[in-house]
Amino acid sequence: MTDPAMRDTANQWAIETRGMSRRFGDFVAVDQLDLCIPYKTIYGFLGPNGCGKSTSMRLITGLLTPSAGDIRVLGMEIPAQAELLRRRLGYMTQKFSLYDDLTVQENLRFMAQIYNLDSRSVKQLIDSQLSRYQLNERKTRLAGSLSGGQRQRLALAAATLHQPELLILDEPTSAVDPENRRDFWEKLFDLCDGGTTILVSTHYMDEAERCHGLAIMESGVKRADGAPAQLMRELGARVVEIDGENLRLLKQQLGELPEVVSTAQQGTHLRVLIKESIEDPERWLREVHPQLVHDRQIHAVRPSLEDVFVHCTGSHASSGGARQ
Repeated sequence: MTDPAMRDTANQWAIETRGMSRRFGDFVAVDQLDLCIPYKTIYGFLGPNGCGKSTSMRLITGLLTPSAGDIRVLGMEIPAQAELLRRRLGYMTQKFSLYDDLTVQENLRFMAQIYNLDSRSVKQLIDSQLSRYQLNERKTRLAGSLSGGQRQRLALAAATLHQPELLILDEPTSAVDPENRRDFWEKLFDLCDGGTTILVSTHYMDEAERCHGLAIMESGVKRADGAPAQLMRELGARVVEIDGENLRLLKQQLGELPEVVSTAQQGTHLRVLIKESIEDPERWLREVHPQLVHDRQIHAVRPSLEDVFVHCTGSHASSGGARQ
């Protein structure tokens, strides 16, 4: 039974979950996940494979039944009203799921039948999608002969053919080059500006930074939730970059200090996360550990989303649970 408080906010959030959980035997794939995702935004799940991103998406779409918790999507209770939701939902999986032995145009016609679209408007809708996703010149080519970027555009054209209010994208850019990834995200912002709410999972930090809101997930648990800029501002650690020779040795030495959260080499410098309790990391390093940083340059730098991810997951995660 849905929480009464969720009924009171039915029109406020495109997606709202409270205590959403899914167990497979003794394995907890999603653990007490709370989400409040506004309409007409792009919201991301960031995390490694196996962290619960795909399972959460299947729960939200009604493809899986939760073991516990409440789910409301576009004002509908899920999974009870999942069939109604599917008419207003577009879903693009990580693996290309259209037919390789059909042409681009034939795949779109088939999807029009699946969505039971009005036959009088199908040709116009398909022509519009072919133009929007630069597939006009390839409409008679077999889908199996397309490049990775072209297949991705076809999958997005098919998922949005019926003009869904909510678009679910499960790691949609994992098999394409950076240029096609950028172009894909431009299409997502166009859809969002047109009124579509988008939920996307990714393990790319640069893609996660593009989202309006973001949940960082690990082992089925939400470790952080908020706008990327907010998460970076509220990191809870200080970041410095250290230049010089023998960075591999320095990385090992700094990693042994209890005040150091993490270290990572980036080209000719070492990026170091230091606990927030150290107010002036450079002064602390030079006064307390002068032998490690002698003749080295130290620069305080802006936190990145990767820094946030490192700080709130793994052995660095706070025992207090998710940051919100």
